[in-house]
Amino acid sequence: MLKDTLAQLCALSGVSSGEDEVRNWLRRRAQAAGAEVRSDALGNLICVKRGTRPAPNALMLCAHMDEVGLMVRRVTDQGFVKFDAVGGIDRRVLLGKPVWVGPHRLPGVIGLQAIHLTTAEERKKVARLEEFYIDVGARSAAELQGLISPGDLCVFQGDALEFGDGLFKAKAIDDRLGCAIMVQLLEEDLPMDVTFAFTVQEEVGTRGAFAAAFSVAPEVCMVLEGTTAADLPGVARHKRVCQVGRGPVISLIDRGTIYDRALFEQLRGLCQDNAIPWQTKELIAGGNDAKAVQRSRAGVRVCALSAPVRYLHAPTSVVSLDDGENMLKLARLFITARAQTEGGAGQ
Repeated sequence: MLKDTLAQLCALSGVSSGEDEVRNWLRRRAQAAGAEVRSDALGNLICVKRGTRPAPNALMLCAHMDEVGLMVRRVTDQGFVKFDAVGGIDRRVLLGKPVWVGPHRLPGVIGLQAIHLTTAEERKKVARLEEFYIDVGARSAAELQGLISPGDLCVFQGDALEFGDGLFKAKAIDDRLGCAIMVQLLEEDLPMDVTFAFTVQEEVGTRGAFAAAFSVAPEVCMVLEGTTAADLPGVARHKRVCQVGRGPVISLIDRGTIYDRALFEQLRGLCQDNAIPWQTKELIAGGNDAKAVQRSRAGVRVCALSAPVRYLHAPTSVVSLDDGENMLKLARLFITARAQTEGGAGQ
């Protein structure tokens, strides 16, 4: 089931540049599904699943395996860990959050100066990143020698949980949901050859996707992503971007990409013909691996299929399981439609 695959993926640690655990898990599943699997110099996992009709490099599906997190800068004399952010993280949500620190997975809690020691003016501002620290229970830097070093990655803790009316909360839903959908497709019989690119370092500049696009040289690429939803109290209707539970988001434009119009229309037609709810962004926001893929070589035709996610890039995010299932259904239909087009390309 998609939910079970998603829960397993969200439990793994994969902060940008440290995606090994996620990549190893995905490699095992892809190999078990009969895919041809390789990794490149950056750590992207490229999986080719042969289908009924040969169509080499005609279609690539892309989802990033990395997540936002933290990186150790130094350990203070008192044994507190100072850190930088890896990826875009809202500093307002950091205080009190539990994390795993470094390769030894030391449990820690993100701390900040006690509020009663701040001035009235300071309390009006969001604390700067350098003011935060991680408390791992140590009394001195000497206690952490050999356990924590500069450059170690820190991952947010958080259990995956289904709640409410078909909602699901976990860390790293962006973009383990896209990875989970690709795993499900890898394990199916496909009508054409498809290359699945599980990319690295999307959260720090879509770096992996740029390398994967050059390596695979696809004609068409579909990016499977999570995108920000702001369907929350106090947010004006026209600023909500998209809404959880209203179906997959088919993007026309975001801050990194203007998407291929014919592919957009193809996806919209598939939704209409198959009673799949869908939406597009009501506010230009965000970006994803498509911007890197589109600009590679002489250019690649790209489309994006995204799930609306609340609290994106926070220690815990929320998504609708129905939106995920409809993304899977639409991606499956898209592959079938591409297989019916000569070489998997064209209009």
